Amino acid sequence: MSIFNTGNPINKYTKVVPIFLTINNAYSPYAAATIHSLTQHTDPNRYYKVIILHDGINLVNRWRLRSLVTRNVALQFKKMTRSLYLKAIISYCTRRQKGAGDFFSSAVYYYRAFIPMLFPVYKKAIYIDSDVILRGDIGELFDTELGDNAIAAVIDPKVTDIKEFRDYVDNALGVPHTEYVNSGVQVMDLKKMRKMKYLSQMIDLIREYDADLVAPDQDYLNIILRNQILPLSPIWNAEPVKELPRNIRLVHFNLFNKPWHYKNVPCERIFWNAAKGTGFTGELKRQQAAFDEVKQKEDHEKVAALIKKAEKLGKLKEPIFKK
Repeated sequence: MSIFNTGNPINKYTKVVPIFLTINNAYSPYAAATIHSLTQHTDPNRYYKVIILHDGINLVNRWRLRSLVTRNVALQFKKMTRSLYLKAIISYCTRRQKGAGDFFSSAVYYYRAFIPMLFPVYKKAIYIDSDVILRGDIGELFDTELGDNAIAAVIDPKVTDIKEFRDYVDNALGVPHTEYVNSGVQVMDLKKMRKMKYLSQMIDLIREYDADLVAPDQDYLNIILRNQILPLSPIWNAEPVKELPRNIRLVHFNLFNKPWHYKNVPCERIFWNAAKGTGFTGELKRQQAAFDEVKQKEDHEKVAALIKKAEKLGKLKEPIFKK
């Protein structure tokens, strides 16, 4: 076993809750806050294994992430290798990087599509983005009964709330916006996704259409798995708001107002409390201090460009993907 596969040993009778994150080196501080929040809300009778898919994390960041393990939360690192599938995705992302305001041009976002294939030992797993903070036991989410569905996820509140995104999903993707889910938190039936060859289907769509989308990996998920997604309660993927309801189990700092960039944003205290004790707090504070007016302006321009792109594509008369 690698020195970076840490945590107490388990036996064949232990019920394991596998939780996947996909990051690069730059996202290590945010992932640390996510993992730390997870460790604060566990069932002592369960065993949690956090598996980080990455494209290269330096030794210092590995050690700092490793320090977060507890008696019943282990950590494993898995570096992605350049398979033919991954090369196709990297090539696609490189082309997409030319688009102004593209938040989703990194291949890291697509690593989650490899989970079913890379980990045949698991029948079921949780995926979470590295910009979420847990406020409840993720084991409860893992216990979600999926039935015949491939995944469970929360209807995307950004799409529900922003007209340009609604029109884009309805018209360009051909998916009713009332069914379109956010991919940042998923309960995954890995066995079913292996059987349907989910990754192969996504690669086929990329190669056939080479589509310029608003949120590509999330869009592909909604297209491929349409009618195979169980809607989750919004308590498991909530937007940060000033008055956060007590029953919220997971806060997702999705797209806008990252607390490590901006001061006085909703739920910032929740994030900073989770970041304490991770070894990354100083670095996060420096990031926030360095995010000056010029960078804030650029950030706002990217958001505006993303919405403008959605508005343009939302006027298409036919969906991009033909049935």
